[in-house]
Amino acid sequence: CNHFFECSLISGLVFFIAVGLLCRSFVCPAMSVSPSAVQKKRQDGYESRILCIGAGYVGGPTMAVIAYKCHDVKVTVFDVFKPRIDAWNSNELPIYEPGLDELVRERRGKNLFFTTDAPEAIKEADIIFMSVNTPTKTHGIGQGRAADLAYIEASARMIASVIKSGRKIVVEKSTVPVRCSVAIEKVLTACSRENTAKFDVLSNPEFLAEGTAIKDLLNPDRVLIGCQPTPTGREACEALCQIYQKWVPRERIITTNQWSSELTKLAANAFLAQRLSSINSISAVCEATGADVDEVARAMGMDSRIGPKFLKASVGFGGSCFQKDILNLVYLCHSLGLKEVGDYWYSVIEMNDYQRRRFTETIVHTMFDTVTAKKIAVLGFAFKKDTGDTRETSAIPVCASLLEDGALLSVYDPKVK
Repeated sequence: CNHFFECSLISGLVFFIAVGLLCRSFVCPAMSVSPSAVQKKRQDGYESRILCIGAGYVGGPTMAVIAYKCHDVKVTVFDVFKPRIDAWNSNELPIYEPGLDELVRERRGKNLFFTTDAPEAIKEADIIFMSVNTPTKTHGIGQGRAADLAYIEASARMIASVIKSGRKIVVEKSTVPVRCSVAIEKVLTACSRENTAKFDVLSNPEFLAEGTAIKDLLNPDRVLIGCQPTPTGREACEALCQIYQKWVPRERIITTNQWSSELTKLAANAFLAQRLSSINSISAVCEATGADVDEVARAMGMDSRIGPKFLKASVGFGGSCFQKDILNLVYLCHSLGLKEVGDYWYSVIEMNDYQRRRFTETIVHTMFDTVTAKKIAVLGFAFKKDTGDTRETSAIPVCASLLEDGALLSVYDPKVK
C-alpha cells in the first residue's frame, strides 16, 4: 500500500511538472477584467444575440442551456449539414443527452433557433461561438497526432467574409492546440483587410462529460475564459462573463490569458485519462494476485489527496476527447522539444490500448482459447452510458478482434443508431 501511495503521489507530481514545463514555453501574464457597460435591450426585446457555428455534441447542448437561462438573449445555432439542423428542429434530436430534449422543446422558437443561413446569423450576432470538430489529422504534417484545424479556419474565413464593419466577439469553444486563438485572429485580420471590421477572440473551452452534459452546464465546477490583456480584450471577456453570470456564481468564472485557457483544456483531459489508465493498470495487477480492484479503488479514493472520481476500472476510455486531446498534447510537447514530457503522456494511450487487448485475450482464453463460430452478445456499444456516441469507443477494437478470431457477434445498444 505504501508503495502504491508513493506511486500515486509521484504520478501527480509528474503531471504538474509536465504542465509546468509546457507553461514555461508560453508567456502567461496575470489577467484582470474590467467591467463593461450594460447593454441596452433592442427593439425586438433581446439584450444580445449569440451565434454558434456547429450543432454537435458541444454546440447544441451549450446553446440550449444558454437559451434556457438567458431569455433576453437570442441564441442561434448554425450548421452546414442540413439534415442535422432539420433534426434539431424536429421531435427527434440528432444526439441523445439526458435533459436536453426538455430544454430544446422549452426554448425552441422563442429565443433558441437552428438554421443553415450563416450570413444573416453572423451579421446580427454580437458573440459568435466556434464549436466545430477538430479531429486528429489523418494526413500531412502531424498525421496521427496534431489537431486538424480545417473547420476552425473555414469558420473564421466565413465570419470575416460576412462582417465588413463594427466589432465582433469570436469565442473559441472547440478544443484546440495552444495559441490557436492567435491563428484565428490572423485569419480574421487577413480576410478583413479591405474593410473596417474588428474582432476580439476569446478562449472558452468546454468541460462537459457526455451523459451528464446538461447537469454540467447548469451547475459547472468552473467556467474558463481566456482573453487578450488589452482594453478591448477585457471588454469582450466581460461581455461573455455577463452571459454566464446569469446562472453561474462569479467566483466560478475564471479569467486567464488565451494560451493558459487553451492549455488547461488539454491538461484537464490528459489528467482524467491518466487516472483511468492508472486504475486499469492496477486492475491487471489485481487479477494476477487475487486482489479486488473495486475494493482497492474504494480504499484509495477515501484518501482526500486522491479522491474517488475516475477510479472505476474498465475496458478502457473512449469518446471523442481523451485520446484526441492527449495526442494533441503529445504533438505539442514534441514540437516544443519536450520529448520526455510527450513520451510520458503517450504512455497513457499505450496503457489504454493494452487494457483493450487484455480484455479481448481474457475472453478468448476463458472460452478454451477459441471463439470461432461461438455466439457472443455485446450489450452496449457507445463509449459510456447515457449517450449514443460511439467515437473511439472501446467496443470497436474489442468487437473487431473477436470478429477476426471468428466469433459471431450480436450487438445491442438502445441509444446507438
